Amino acid sequence: MAKKASAGGTRIVPLGDRVVLKRAEAEEKTAGGILLPDAAKNKPQRGEVVSVGDGHVNSKGERIPLTVKEGDRVIFSSYAGDEISIGDQTYLLMRESDILATV
Repeated sequence: MAKKASAGGTRIVPLGDRVVLKRAEAEEKTAGGILLPDAAKNKPQRGEVVSVGDGHVNSKGERIPLTVKEGDRVIFSSYAGDEISIGDQTYLLMRESDILATV
């Protein structure tokens, strides 16, 4: 069964091989201590898995569970996923194949 992310009573249930992530916060200042304005902050390519789908189906019709699980910290490709806003929270919905590594 798929794990569910919730925000204010609304649940996100990813289907198949999709996962929902909460993106890590952007750095507030540089290594040298310079504060960054919002326009200069890069969106991190790291996040935490909030919920996972029930897996993908192989050519034999068997459901293969996903490798990542709720709570995993991951690195993903820069243009991966779709941003979804629910209440004041923003999530990323992407395929498991867009995840590059766990941390």
